[in-house]
Amino acid sequence: MRIRKSTGQDLARIMEIYAHARAFMAGHGNPRQWGATNWPPEALIRQDIRDGRSYVCENDDGRVVGTFFFIFGKDIEPTYRAIEDDAWLDDSPYGVVHRIASDGSEKGTGSFCLRWALAQCGHLRIDTHGDNAVMQGLLRKLGFVRCGTIHVAEDNDPRLAFEKSEAAAARADSAAGITGGA
Repeated sequence: MRIRKSTGQDLARIMEIYAHARAFMAGHGNPRQWGATNWPPEALIRQDIRDGRSYVCENDDGRVVGTFFFIFGKDIEPTYRAIEDDAWLDDSPYGVVHRIASDGSEKGTGSFCLRWALAQCGHLRIDTHGDNAVMQGLLRKLGFVRCGTIHVAEDNDPRLAFEKSEAAAARADSAAGITGGA
């Protein structure tokens, strides 16, 4: 698999993937996260592509099998400024992944996309709906830590906020006396 920036030519395929993801989520106990509002709207995806923040994941045959939004910087996600029930692990610049989805044809697409994003910056934040057990399981499997609850403008359902920071993990290891030597 490989990741590349989305182009306007990918738009129809991206929207197919989101339709598949909405149906998958509804069938796995999460009908409200995207289904209630037919999220994400095509206009938003067009803007993501124009802004260079939309990415696709291609399989080894060059077929687009996944998509996501990615951005990196300091305080780049306004909804992450207010977190309830706990706190973020690391205050350094971070990457954000939103709207991650696959067509279900390739096992491990979500993991591949999240690992790619983490490799770009070493520090990721992501949120998901409380009913999205599949995404929560994937995030925990990849070593993300639940940091609290955030709220989004799209609806009134709170989101579970997760984070993975290589710097925070290194600080924790150092504090615990764990070294990387063999």
